[in-house]
Amino acid sequence: QVQLVESGGGLVQAGGSLRLSCAASGSFRSINSMGWHRQAPGKQRELVAAITSGGIINYADSVKGRFTISRDNAKNTVYLQMNSLKPEDTAVYYCGADIRRALSSHEYWGQGTQVTVSS
Repeated sequence: QVQLVESGGGLVQAGGSLRLSCAASGSFRSINSMGWHRQAPGKQRELVAAITSGGIINYADSVKGRFTISRDNAKNTVYLQMNSLKPEDTAVYYCGADIRRALSSHEYWGQGTQVTVSS
């Protein structure tokens, strides 16, 4: 089985910072891309940031310049450093990863972590 475990969410004032972490564990051959999505109440889940195994990064326009995604391949962990947080960043943040097991790859998701930014 493969499991993604997130940590680091919480309540912060506008302008503050939070750092999310997501560690993959279990039996697998390799991890392709890893990333973060978020879903606010009444809205669709959206991509926040993603990073490939080779380090290619993609950000949503709304977080460019404020959020930084990184990964530690040795620890199978992806991070999201969130600075200059805004109330509109409030959402449940989900870690996702494209993980290769045996002959095929599948997408896995964490349980989500709540980020609340107060004004």
